Amino acid sequence: MAIRQVTMQDVADAAGVSRMTVSRALRENSVVNAKTRKRILDVVQELGYVPDQAAGSLSSRKSGFVSVLIPSLDNPHFARTVQILNEELSVVGMQVLLGHTGYSAEKEEELVESFLRRRPEAMLLSCDGHTEKSRSLLEKSGIPVIELWERPHEPIQHVVGFSNFEAAQTLTRSLLDLGYSKIAFIGETRALSSRNAERFRGFQSVLEQAGLPSDRHVYQGARPFNIASGVACCKKVMEEFPDTDCIFCASDPAAFGVLTALQEMGLSVPDDIGVAGFGDFDIAHYCRPSLTTIGVDPNSLARKANELLKRVLNISADEDSTLDAREIIEVVPSLKLRGSTRQKD
Repeated sequence: MAIRQVTMQDVADAAGVSRMTVSRALRENSVVNAKTRKRILDVVQELGYVPDQAAGSLSSRKSGFVSVLIPSLDNPHFARTVQILNEELSVVGMQVLLGHTGYSAEKEEELVESFLRRRPEAMLLSCDGHTEKSRSLLEKSGIPVIELWERPHEPIQHVVGFSNFEAAQTLTRSLLDLGYSKIAFIGETRALSSRNAERFRGFQSVLEQAGLPSDRHVYQGARPFNIASGVACCKKVMEEFPDTDCIFCASDPAAFGVLTALQEMGLSVPDDIGVAGFGDFDIAHYCRPSLTTIGVDPNSLARKANELLKRVLNISADEDSTLDAREIIEVVPSLKLRGSTRQKD
């Protein structure tokens, strides 16, 4: 009579855990709670279970990778997010499959469809406006989906981000408090569902509430909105609205371009005109004058995303962790009033 081979499911049943937890516990750099891992290893020894990596992969139908879609490879915040996720996932034997959308909802749709065919264990993507097909594919995918860098009005599932609308409101109110009243906005020509559009709406709402004109805005069609875009938009602002006393830029790199353009025009910042950016990139700290801006620490956002990802994949070291069907994890932006704007009296 043949002897039945002990399976991973036998170990899971005996230890009172899931197959996934057993699989994670057997890895060299396991993040499974030490007490739980010892119990599993004791059962493995007692039952005489011999792991078969190939068979385990086939039977569990797990790919061992997580898909991450980002709109830009140049943006240091997105790059840092991917770096941290990659480092943390490699510890538990998983890999990142990276996709670059180029800020295109159509390209994102193409990548979502392509990556889902490869059976990722989860998908993380920047929330910057999805096509209906992308939303439908993700909602029906059966895998965890985490949207990053925005708190959307209608999340697909989980979120780690903040409201770009509210962050722009905070920065605009601060500019009004500093005495500015003729503020121009420069940004990309983008879909109404983009993060850039949310920043403009936040800016516009505060000016309208204050009874100030909100029609000083100039857009640049090229994406992403970079230093060259800032230079071009600044020149247009000063041509169309020469009495502007402050320029709100949709990104810090663009704001750096504005600083350069104003210097070429012989205007002093902040004595003649103020400048504010968005994002709190490294460039905001080291340009001269340093840049007033608002943003979220990418390290904090990436680590919160990683913690959530481990919980949705059941590889958290915290035995007591719980998971809601939809988790919205807020990352609070930090306002930085620096040398590119007036100082409070």
